Amino acid sequence: MAQARERADVAVLSEIARIDQQVRNALERVLPAGLSAAQFAVLGHLAAAGEARSPGALATALSVTKGAMTNTLARLQAQGLVHIAADPADGRRKWVSATPRGLEADRVCLAAARPAREALRRALPVESFEAALPFLRALRAFLERRES
Repeated sequence: MAQARERADVAVLSEIARIDQQVRNALERVLPAGLSAAQFAVLGHLAAAGEARSPGALATALSVTKGAMTNTLARLQAQGLVHIAADPADGRRKWVSATPRGLEADRVCLAAARPAREALRRALPVESFEAALPFLRALRAFLERRES
């Protein structure tokens, strides 16, 4: 009896899920104690943005629920890594910004992950990454459209 051929769409999504888990595991091994991959992602987003963001905008940007973002922000705030302030024009709205300590934590985390990124670059040619990007971006955009 011939073995059924794996469907490419299922195989790609399975590979992405496995890669995501491996990257998270590797990242959490080098992050400072008490900082999760989700928290690092928020700090990185805030550092790159260079300005305050609303919790909803952060949740959308990082593809998590508002509840998950609220929990992550509370943990970051308890560590003094983010500042959450009420919008002076609308007290119901909040703004989140990285504190100087949070920006430093982001720099430390990036430095800790640098050896793994460099090993990856040595193992796989940059052309492979460049060739994968259009497909991965199209896949992400499709999935984002389906969520909204």
